[in-house]
Formats: sequence, C-alpha cells, structure tokens
Amino acid sequence: MGNSKTKLKEMFKKIFTWCYFKNLLLNPSQLLLVSLLIIVTELVLNILIVEKVPYTEIDWKAYMQECEGFLNGTLDYSKLRGDTGPLVYPAGFVYIYSFLYLITNQGENIKLAQYIFIGIYLLQLTLVFRIYLKAKKVPPYVLILVILTSYRIHSIYVLRLFNDPIAVLLLYVSLNFFLESKWFLGSLFYSLGVSVKMNILLYAPALFFFYLVNLGLKLTLVQLLICGSVQVLLGLPFLISNPVSYIKGSFDIGRVFNHTWTVNYRFLDSEIFENKFFHLSLLLIHVLLLVVFIPMCVKYFQSYCRLRYVQKQVQPQIDAKNHEKKKKLKMETKLKTGKKINEKEVITKEQEEFLTSFEAMLKKSSRKSVKQPVSKPTETSDYSIDFDILTQLFILPMFIVNFIGVVCARSLHYQFYSWYFHSLPYILWSNNFSTIFRFLLLALVEMCWNTYPSTIFSSVTLHICHVAILYGVYKKMSNELKTVAKLD
Repeated sequence: MGNSKTKLKEMFKKIFTWCYFKNLLLNPSQLLLVSLLIIVTELVLNILIVEKVPYTEIDWKAYMQECEGFLNGTLDYSKLRGDTGPLVYPAGFVYIYSFLYLITNQGENIKLAQYIFIGIYLLQLTLVFRIYLKAKKVPPYVLILVILTSYRIHSIYVLRLFNDPIAVLLLYVSLNFFLESKWFLGSLFYSLGVSVKMNILLYAPALFFFYLVNLGLKLTLVQLLICGSVQVLLGLPFLISNPVSYIKGSFDIGRVFNHTWTVNYRFLDSEIFENKFFHLSLLLIHVLLLVVFIPMCVKYFQSYCRLRYVQKQVQPQIDAKNHEKKKKLKMETKLKTGKKINEKEVITKEQEEFLTSFEAMLKKSSRKSVKQPVSKPTETSDYSIDFDILTQLFILPMFIVNFIGVVCARSLHYQFYSWYFHSLPYILWSNNFSTIFRFLLLALVEMCWNTYPSTIFSSVTLHICHVAILYGVYKKMSNELKTVAKLD
C-alpha cells in the first residue's frame, strides 16, 4: 500500500507541473489526451447550444419534402422538390435523410435531429483527431483554440442540419481507412460521401494518383469500379425510372448558384457572377493549379509508398528483436530470483551476435529511410520506429487538392465552410509562416465566414487569405522536394 501511495503521489507531482502542462499543449504526439478533453468539452458545448440557441430553418424542411416524395413512391428525380427548389443531391442523400424523416416524426422532431447531428459532429472530430495524432504535425493548443471557438462550424452542424457534415464525415471515414491500407473500405466510404454531396469529388484528383502510385493501373481500375458501382447501386431505382433526370439533378456541374448567398464573390455584380465565361475561367484556374500541385503530390505519394514498403520489411524484424529482448529480460529476471532456467529460453552466442548486428542495421536503416531514429530501449522499453508520421505524406496532398477546389469554387455558401475547416490547421502548419501569421489567417478566415450577409470586404479578404495559404504550402512543398532531390 505504501509503495502504491508513493507512486501515485509521484504521478500527480509529474502531472501537475508546468513542464508537463506545456508539453501537453505544445507536443503534437500528446494530442490523444487533449483530443479526449476537446470531445468531452464539445459534447457539453453542443448540448448547451441545442438547448439555449434557437434553431434556424434553412434547408431542413425542403430536405424532408424531397424525401417525403421519395417515400411516397416517386422515383423520377425531376418530380422530387421542396420549398427551395428541385432535389439536387445524389441518391445517398435521399436514403439518409429519408431515415432521418422516419425517426424524427416526418421531420417535426427537430430537437432529436439536432442531437443526431451532435453525434455526427463528435464522430467526425474523433476521425479528424486520429489523423492529426498520426501525423504529429499540429500542436494540440492550436486545435483547442480553433475548434472550440468556431461559431460558424457549430452553427452548421447543430443549428442548420445541412447535408454537408454527413458527406464530410464519410470522407474522413474513408481517409482513415486509406491510412490503414484498407482500400475496399476506403473506396466504399469515399463513394458514399460523394453520394451525399458532390463536393467530395474535389478530393478525386489526389485520390486517383494515390491509387495509381500505391496500387498500379489494374488495381486502380478495380478501386474506380468500386466507387462507380456504389453510385450505380444507390441510384439504380432512380436510373431505372428516369436516368436523365437523375443524372442531371444529382450531378449537375453546370448549376448556377444564387448570388444572394455567396460568401466569396460579393464584390462581383450578379451578371458577372452568373456569366458562363466567369465559370469557365474559374475552371481553367482550377485545372492550372492542379497541374502545378499534382506532380508534387505524386512525389509525396511515391515517398509514402516506398516508406510503407520499408515498414512492411522492417516491422516484423523489429517485433522479432523486441521478442528476443523480452526473452532475455525474462531469463535475467529468473537468474536474479534464483529460479531454474529452461534451457530453451537461453539465448545462444550466435543469437546474441545476430541481435547485436541487427540493432546496428535498424539504426542505419532508420536514418536513411524514415528519418525517425530507432528509439534506444531502456531496460524495459522496446525498439520502435514511428511509421505513423508517414501520414503527413498522404494527408497534405489530399487536403491541399480539396483546398484548391474550395479556392476556385464558383460560389461558397455558409455551410461549405465544413468542407475544409478541419483541414485548415493542418494546411497552415504545413508552411513556413510564423505562428502569429498563421493565427491571423485563421482568425480572418473565421471572420469572413461569420460575416452575414457577406460584404465586399469579407469576400476580398477571404480570397486574399486563401491565396496566401495556398502560396505558403506551394513554397513549403517545392522547397522540401528540392531538398530531397539534392540528397538523392
């Protein structure tokens, strides 16, 4: 009992120190505890928002009206309408919101829907934190400040009930599966995200090359077939009924947005905003930016692929090394305690020489391959290489390609902030800006999205921030690749 109390006191002394607290806030590898605290705080905060802040009706009733038509047997997309106009989302949206229609008493129990969206938000946060924890890029205090203080994001998720958060949730599910090399599940959930809202296709250029680099052409075609099959199966009832109206309604890339709701182009006249040449110009800029960034993204993916291969080769050897070390420690413990040693547990001289040479090989391999030193074990610790950090080589290209799509969007409505909000800290900490300037950009972006209705100043400021962020990432990626090229 005395020893237990002493250890407990020592643990509390360690925790309640400035050094420990500082490390907890600044060290990206300590995000696990901080993320748990953020999620608990968000649970309480979102419940308070739902209970204290009035719900604002925007699209929920229209969603319910569109799904009511489907539940009544209408399969012709051109006849599925709500107060805000025709149904413009793919079939996955119809099924999900039809389910919400049924469990919320035909959409009347809005409070229940809000609590469901709290669950959606917390689940997405968990998936976001899992990526950030693996990448070890962003200090925990940044996520505390950014996530807990965003008025607009909390509004989008629990006060508006848009379909954007559901699409983004499915996207983050897929990203987590891709990080585990679970290709089928990753493709499945990616396509499910697209089936809720078409904006998830903004990730498609990066994902295509990620497939190609990791899997080769044949298996890439298999993954594309999975993605396409999901869309066909979900849309099958509508495709059979009226294929033209379904494809035109759910995947209408030529749809003209209402200038009234734009966040990013308030400074343009409505005539210019709706002009086809303006839309084509934005599309051209989008393509040009992809042409600039995709080659860099491919190099990141190639490094990711090579180092994952190294992991597959080295990890079993590390495990074997740790297993032999445990056997050796067990033998030494028995020697100290005077217990009889099983002859099979004794390490031979040849085995000991192998372990010594293998240790040297691991250290050499780690320096060349992953730039993460093999941790020198203490008497009780194990050898390890932190391969999770390779996440950086996958997630930045995915985030930046989506960000390019946001920058070049024909119009951004307020709910579209959810498309890239949770990736912004990662993108900003992937450039060489000072911490103060990063926070300034985050604050300005948040200010622009909180300005309602949008103004010329807020729209222009948002574009300036987007361009600055994009340029910062371009410089960082290009400099890193030049450095790697010189080393090679």
